[in-house]
Amino acid sequence: MNASTISVADAGYPRTWQRYTMGQRLLRFTLYLLVVAAIVQALRSVEIIPEFLYDAPEQMGDLLGRMWPIDWSYYAEGVHGALMETLHIATLGTILSVALAVPVGLLAATNLTPNRLVNQLARLILVSSRSVNSLVWALLFIAIFGPGPLAGTLAIAFRSIGFVGKLVGEAIEEAQRGPVEALTATGASKGSVLWYGYWPQIRPAFWSIVLLRWDINVRESAVLGLVGAGGIGMTLDSAMNLFQWDRVALVLVAIFAVVVVAEVIITQARKRIL
Repeated sequence: MNASTISVADAGYPRTWQRYTMGQRLLRFTLYLLVVAAIVQALRSVEIIPEFLYDAPEQMGDLLGRMWPIDWSYYAEGVHGALMETLHIATLGTILSVALAVPVGLLAATNLTPNRLVNQLARLILVSSRSVNSLVWALLFIAIFGPGPLAGTLAIAFRSIGFVGKLVGEAIEEAQRGPVEALTATGASKGSVLWYGYWPQIRPAFWSIVLLRWDINVRESAVLGLVGAGGIGMTLDSAMNLFQWDRVALVLVAIFAVVVVAEVIITQARKRIL
């Protein structure tokens, strides 16, 4: 019986069931105490100004009033092209990330690449990619290539390498050894073992990873324009700087619509591919 104790008296009777041992209760109490302490410390460090909280409902109402009515006529002129550019950034970035991440994921899989040094180097690349936010990647590539969609595409790609490579590597490590050993016993080449032994097993996971990452990239690419990396974020930033709140509302509605459509596409694609 998991996580339970039975105190026994008088040759085993009476028996009292307890859900947790004393050590488990102390551990749970300690964890709760640490969580409460972390929350208190976070609230103290955030330095919330009460006056701003009291005034927030009024400011929010004023902002929503400025956003209405939405300037629908601005869509064809300033939103549609930027929205398509955002989708292109997300799509090209995802494709590039898959091309770069799959080899790294193969090197990170311990059952496929037994060299420990190569494994650690591949894992370092994957961790480095995930540890840097897409906006930071965008600022880096803007400094190299200048503002525009190229910087946004590369930012999406390099941010996604860690995600795709890590999950692909884990899928390979979880593959069954039977088909692989059978192919190896017949003298099949490394490429044949990969294609006929591993690929049929990881194919559902692979497409699921790619579709999920594209869905995430659509959301991330929508804000890269705030730092000058192309896409609809630049239109949003421009409208906010000019206090054109009716156009800001239009951009937000367009982003929401694209996210919903992307979710529908991903769901339908998963049903047909997987």
